[in-house]
Amino acid sequence: MKLIAPKPFLTETGNRAVLLLHGFTGNTNDVKRLGKYLSDRNYTVHAPLYKGHGSGPDQLIKSNPMEWWNSAIEGYDELRSRGYDEIAVAGVSLGGIFSLKLGEERPTKAIVSMSAPALAKTTDSLQSRIVDYAINYKKLSGTYDEAVDTRTKIAELMEMPSLINLQNLINETSDNLNTIQSPVHILRGFEDDEYYCESADLIYSSIKSPIKSVKTFVNSGHILTLGKERELVFEEIYHFFESLKWKE
Repeated sequence: MKLIAPKPFLTETGNRAVLLLHGFTGNTNDVKRLGKYLSDRNYTVHAPLYKGHGSGPDQLIKSNPMEWWNSAIEGYDELRSRGYDEIAVAGVSLGGIFSLKLGEERPTKAIVSMSAPALAKTTDSLQSRIVDYAINYKKLSGTYDEAVDTRTKIAELMEMPSLINLQNLINETSDNLNTIQSPVHILRGFEDDEYYCESADLIYSSIKSPIKSVKTFVNSGHILTLGKERELVFEEIYHFFESLKWKE
């Protein structure tokens, strides 16, 4: 089975711009429906695809976390180059921590952080995500052999030493949350791992912005933009952006 590789997308429909950022081992399909929801309501939306993502696991392990972050920066710069000087950012999982990091380093109109990691994660747990990705990719492409493609064997082939840099990036971003001044809306799923719920509390307490809030979706898991409450998530994000004072 030939897989169709996801691509970055950019839809210009209004003067208000939103950068959408996907998760670790995810791709732009994570935020595609959210992008359409916002573009249908006159928001310009852009979702970059991180380097190494959206294709085979061999490409993923050849990339590194700073390249993923640079992909997010390039997405922001693309919107700036097109004349948008007010840019909101919304990201899920790793995209959520990238959204916060952008708020620390670049002018941002507002930030929506969904299921973001803000506490130290072990590299073992991150490596396990790589193994899951490799197995799922093999199954989708029709190349999975249960007798050969064991977790142990794939873990040996898919080792990614640069994951320590991802751990450091998460920690450094968390250490600088108190520098964010943009409005921040933090979303989390009640059915997500407790780690991410605790991370949401840490993000909220660390940010010093005068406008900050937390919303919990009780029937949702980790990727809020794909879950069964996704329409409620989209509506929540839209109303948050609509509450801001944008330039005409």
